[in-house]
Amino acid sequence: MKEKKAKPMAMDIGISEANRKKIAAGLSGLLADSYTLYLMTHNFHWNVTGPQFNSLHNMFMAQYTEQWNALDIIAERIRALGFPAPGTYKEFVKLASIKEVEGVPKATDMIRHLVSAQEAAARTARNLFDIVNEANDQPTADVLTQRLDVHEKTAWMLRSLLEE
Repeated sequence: MKEKKAKPMAMDIGISEANRKKIAAGLSGLLADSYTLYLMTHNFHWNVTGPQFNSLHNMFMAQYTEQWNALDIIAERIRALGFPAPGTYKEFVKLASIKEVEGVPKATDMIRHLVSAQEAAARTARNLFDIVNEANDQPTADVLTQRLDVHEKTAWMLRSLLEE
């Protein structure tokens, strides 16, 4: 005898399904950017060389650890809105605005790549505010504000390493 599959319970959190879907799609892009940035930063942590090795190795570790923790926050917000979070490399590559870096760049180029990736993640987060504000979705706005703060501050700190 076949078991009947249970119907999911209807969701009524005060945000329409159409808006929840748009927000979840935007957050999926942010999750993809965040995962790509995490992986790039971890890769650079492993492979950095040169006179700044120790300081960059430690800085990159702090940055990828922060990124790793952010992934769960973003994915769980997508789930709270009633949609599955992307979780494969194939999905991330399709959704991310950040492109992977091939090979092992020199330390200064690693910093440049990370500045660009941090700024890209900030743009992705910022682009979601119109729909989030329209939907009156404060929890997502809070997540976005926190991510913007981290990405903009990290980009500034990395850029400062490039000044003569």
